[in-house]
Order: sequence, then structure tokens, then C-alpha cells
Amino acid sequence: MIKRGVDGRKIFLKSQDKHRFILGLEFCNSTEPTDLWTLLVGSDPTRTAKHVRLAERLVKGREKHETSLTEVLAFVLMPNHFHLILREIKEGSISQFMQKLGGYSTYFNKQYKRVGALFQSRFKAVHIKDDVQLDTVFAYVHTNPVELWEPNWKECKVKDSREAIKKLGEYWASSYHEYIGKPKFSQVVARDFFLDFYGSEMKCKRAVEDWVQYKASQAKFGTEIIE
Repeated sequence: MIKRGVDGRKIFLKSQDKHRFILGLEFCNSTEPTDLWTLLVGSDPTRTAKHVRLAERLVKGREKHETSLTEVLAFVLMPNHFHLILREIKEGSISQFMQKLGGYSTYFNKQYKRVGALFQSRFKAVHIKDDVQLDTVFAYVHTNPVELWEPNWKECKVKDSREAIKKLGEYWASSYHEYIGKPKFSQVVARDFFLDFYGSEMKCKRAVEDWVQYKASQAKFGTEIIE
């Protein structure tokens, strides 16, 4: 699944925006009503952070989190779009989750004093039909940040696969770390599905690295593939 900013605009301008969105991935993924604003700032705006710490509110919020709408299997945040791999728990739950996640637009508009739509009207979703497609999508989502330092990577023009793989390990706004033994968002990502699919963290890592190396090998021999 992919959703882009309207007219290609950036939807994440600083780290705070990405953290806010990832919290949305966690707390909007609930069958219960979600008041993320109150969770983040507290019910009394006159009270300071030292009186009611955010970490304490998050713990309490997680205690109330009972039934998830969907399983977030993977994600990556890019400057002007995001990718999600979701597993539906019951019919219609993904649409409900995406609707709740749309509250990020309200946050963004308040933060940057703007009005109007932030995202294109509909998210683009693709139903995964088989294991080959599942393997491809897992690698594609987690290698998306390569675009930031290798702009032509989708056209098989990765110049330095070793450097690209190194930087992927440094890119924090992604579920990649959940699959290589360095979890950052264990409250968000339901990683058992892909760990079972590949068999181990090492094989998850290899799936991503093989994809980057494949792109680099195509660049080396001058082959271009249109995806």
C-alpha cells in the first residue's frame, strides 16, 4: 500500500512528524476510538511534561489497547509518501485503519499552519497473491530509502550496493530494523508473519540486501528493467 502527498508535496518535514505518524500506526490500529492528541499532550494543556510525562501516558494508552484492526507487517516513511504492508484481520478493517490514520493530516496542518488536503484522495493498495509477490514487496518496501542517495535505483542504477546497504541500516523511519535483530518499533510491527515466511532474521536481511545487489548488478551490466 502506498499513499502520497497531494501534488507530490512533502508530508514529513522533520523527525517529529515521522515519530507522530509512527505513533499513529500503533494507536490508530485499534477497534476502540482513538484520541491521539490527548494521549500526546495530555488532557490538561496547562500541565507541563514534568508533571505528566509522555512515556507514562503511552504506557497507559497501551494498556487500553485491546483489539487491533489489522496487522502492520512492514512500513517505510519517505519525504513525500509512505508504504505499508498490512494484513487484514477482518473485512473492511484496513479501510477503517487508514481512515483513522488520516488524522495525521490534522496534526500536520496545525503544525505548519496550513489548510487543505495533505494526501491524494485514495490510497493505492495491491492485493498480494502469492509468495513470489510477497517476497518482492517485502524487499521493495524496505529498500525504498535507497532512492534518497541513489535517485535512479528503480531503473537499476545503484552505483554502490555496499554503501546503499549500510545506509539502509542507518535509516530509522522503517520497519527494516525489526527484521534484522535491532527492533525500534516492536509495539507497531507484527513481525512474526515475515519471520515465519523467511525463516529467520538473517534471511529477512538477505532478502533486502539481495534486492539492492541485484539492482547494482544490473547497473554494472547496463541492463534496465521497467517496473
